[in-house]
Amino acid sequence: MAGLRTTRRVRWTRWLALSPLLLLGACATAPAATEGTRGFFWGLIDGGVAPIAFVISIFSDSVAMYGVPNSGGWYDFGFLIGLSCIWGGGGTAASRRRKRK
Repeated sequence: MAGLRTTRRVRWTRWLALSPLLLLGACATAPAATEGTRGFFWGLIDGGVAPIAFVISIFSDSVAMYGVPNSGGWYDFGFLIGLSCIWGGGGTAASRRRKRK
C-alpha cells in the first residue's frame, strides 16, 4: 500500500510541476488567418516536405516546417495527410503483419 501512495505522490508532484508550463502554452497566439493564405493543398505539400524542412530549419532561421499564417483546420488536415503519406501511414505496418502469417 505504501508503494501506491508514493506513486500517487510522484504523479501529483509531476502534475504540479508541469501545470505552469501548460498554462503558459495556452496563452500562445498565432497570426490571424487571412483570405488567400495557405489552405488544404498547401498543407498537403508542406506535410510532404516536412522531414526535409525540419532538417533545414535546424540550420536556417528563414525556413519553417509549418506555414504560418494558414487557414486553420483545413491546412492542419492537409499537413497531417501529407506527413502520413511520406511515412507510409498505417499501410506499411499492415503489410508487414500480413507477410509474417
